[in-house]
Amino acid sequence: MKPVSRFVLGFSTCALLVACFSQVQQPVQASDATVFAGQAASNNAALPLVNLPDFSVLVERTGPAVVNIEAIAKEPARKTASGEPSGTPPGNEDMPELFKRFFGQPGVPMPQQPRSGISYGSGFIISSDGYVLTNHHVIADTDEVIVRLADRREFKAKVIGSDEMSDVALLKVQATNLPVLQIADSKKVKPGQWVIAIGSPFGFDHSVTAGIVSGLGRPSIDGSQRYVPFIQTDVAINRGNSGGPLLNTAGEVVGINSQIFSNSGGYMGVSFAIPMEVAMNAVQQLKQSGKVTRGQLGVQIRDVSREEVAELNLPRPGGAFVSGVMNGSAAQKAGILPGDVITGLNGREIAQSSMLPPMVGALPPGVKVNVDLYRDGKSKTVVVQLTALDETAAAPNPGSNRRPETPSANALGLSVTAVDAKTRVQLGLSEAEGVQIARVTSPMASQAGLSAGDVILQVGRQSVGNVAEFNSALKAYKSGDRVRLLVRNNQSTGLVTLEVP
Repeated sequence: MKPVSRFVLGFSTCALLVACFSQVQQPVQASDATVFAGQAASNNAALPLVNLPDFSVLVERTGPAVVNIEAIAKEPARKTASGEPSGTPPGNEDMPELFKRFFGQPGVPMPQQPRSGISYGSGFIISSDGYVLTNHHVIADTDEVIVRLADRREFKAKVIGSDEMSDVALLKVQATNLPVLQIADSKKVKPGQWVIAIGSPFGFDHSVTAGIVSGLGRPSIDGSQRYVPFIQTDVAINRGNSGGPLLNTAGEVVGINSQIFSNSGGYMGVSFAIPMEVAMNAVQQLKQSGKVTRGQLGVQIRDVSREEVAELNLPRPGGAFVSGVMNGSAAQKAGILPGDVITGLNGREIAQSSMLPPMVGALPPGVKVNVDLYRDGKSKTVVVQLTALDETAAAPNPGSNRRPETPSANALGLSVTAVDAKTRVQLGLSEAEGVQIARVTSPMASQAGLSAGDVILQVGRQSVGNVAEFNSALKAYKSGDRVRLLVRNNQSTGLVTLEVP
């Protein structure tokens, strides 16, 4: 976002707030978040504006437990997608001329300026003996972390542990009798509730912003954080707010401010916080072992499309469609198949696919879970013993065992051949299972994820064991039909749908 745009937006917002507050007739109790109420008005009468919330006492009580964090790296400061140092306040050259003049007035200090190799963020104290919570991305790849308290005391912090997948980091400073924030039950948070954030956006220490909870269980655009069901709010969050607390009206922490959704890099009214239920699970494990472990089913999932509800004979929309099952995974051992629709886990409904990873990831490896699913129009429950999530596992090259022989082509743009003996052993296939892709000539097939070396096991619901059976099965489809292929490679077994040209 251009600096001028930031200033204009801030000026307009301030003018609107002044207009609103000028209509308030009576002050409110400082510790309350007042609800808008009133009797129904006639069509010709405007609803009266009742008392607005005053968070001053809440901020005075909780502010001392919020800290500023400087993460110092020997290398140059990390860059964000917009090319700016991560978490740093804007330099003087980034400010619009009017903003420069305002901050250039005598007696008005400039916001804190970044030093080379330093990123800035926020955090908060969760125990009086010095444990501090912040974001992983605030302190990642740094050599020294400085925690500055509200009373200006500074401490060099020890990183107890940091977890990239939840974006949680636990720090420890050598101090006692520190002010602390109370942790709320984040499961009780509801859309529409008032929340406030305290942090240091752009280096402005202990800035307070307020808003409401906009939604719950939001998936992150960042696929690496699929195990976090984010709290969405309209609280103004910007660079420097990262790691700070999201508080309810009782002054309890419900989340850690972590992300914003923006096309410009600036605040756009959509911000995301890590629920404290997730954060405290990470804290417990980081204290014990310095790392976080998660359970894993071993399935590739997506939402059920509108067309698939009838095709799969589902009683209602929803659930997580299993598009693939990892070879050797807990799901495969339990008998979960590509094409199944997972509708529940341990009695909790799965309304959409993004709900499943956080629920599984919150459980430890080795635990047994009941997975409710639909298959061929019938419901069933399977027991799965979760394995440990392997965060470093890389997908093997499925084309490494391609057999060099003349392939047979078809309308889907797939050149297929017999499966070689080495691949059969690696993938656990019998002599009568599958044909191997030798070459992909269709952009559509390539975009669907198919590549040389993949083995096609089924066309629709028909198993194929050689090239002739594969070509024969395709003859049942005409132009415009959708063909679902069951495909296996070194990593997983999954479903790929292609349209016949």
